Amino acid sequence: MSVETSPPASGTRVPWDQVHPPVRAAVEEFLGGRVVAAATQPGGFSPAAAVRLRTEGGGRAFVKAVGPEPNPDSVRLYQAELRIAAALPESVPAPRLLTGFELDGWVALVFEDVEGAHPELPWRRDQLDRVLAAVKEMSAALTPSPIDVPAVGEVFHEEFQGWRRLLTEDTTGLDPWALRHLGELAGLESGWAAAAAGDTLVHADLRADNILLAGDRVYVVDWPWACLGAPWFDVVGMLPSVGMQGGPAAEELFDLPGEKVTRVLAALTGFFVRQSRQPAPPGLPTVRAFQRAQGVVALGWLRRRTGWV
Repeated sequence: MSVETSPPASGTRVPWDQVHPPVRAAVEEFLGGRVVAAATQPGGFSPAAAVRLRTEGGGRAFVKAVGPEPNPDSVRLYQAELRIAAALPESVPAPRLLTGFELDGWVALVFEDVEGAHPELPWRRDQLDRVLAAVKEMSAALTPSPIDVPAVGEVFHEEFQGWRRLLTEDTTGLDPWALRHLGELAGLESGWAAAAAGDTLVHADLRADNILLAGDRVYVVDWPWACLGAPWFDVVGMLPSVGMQGGPAAEELFDLPGEKVTRVLAALTGFFVRQSRQPAPPGLPTVRAFQRAQGVVALGWLRRRTGWV
């Protein structure tokens, strides 16, 4: 799938002037001046504000803020991100959290403003190689995890049951290969949590829109799903989006053999495939199309990896 035909990793952002006024006031108080410029940043699916701010005194910050409408799950994610971002040590290649708070049902996070840009799409091989090298270095540096977070099997227990749930659901329109092997896929998926176990701090949601290239540095942003897992978990999770956004086939970039990787890939694929068949969540109109496109790539990779005909 080319980047021209793949859906964008973007949703409906809230402009800064529509953020809850007391939240805006609290941010201005922290920054020490009135905001005179607010540039909404693309990328990401949450129905929230994501803006680069500049104050009348020249202060700058990147601010994320979300309220309880239209999607209360986004508030829970931002609460999780606030806890994790506050705990991340400087060794993590992430923008530094300056402050964060909850107010009137809203959650706001104020980060340093990094002068960077997302990788170009379709993926350029030089940028992709640079990002994959940085992810490998990050995984090594974060083993064992420097912070206390839950295991990946706990975090994604509900989400990674796609094939098992499809056993009892309407499968109209399901890929013929997946339908033919549905029972086997459900069995393969069932062992994913043990296969993914590890003591590495993993980001667990890596995509181009969660990466910034700034000079010679690679920053990884948006950490609400951070958990303990195998050191290769982030790369396996990222490669379906790379393929749908014009990058090479997954096996060209990742060749670690073994059933553990295949089980995790089966669970990830089942998640994308089943979720893409569900109604769109409130306030996230584009996420199902993005999941569907990732599912197509992941399913192809899984089919080649299993060798099932």
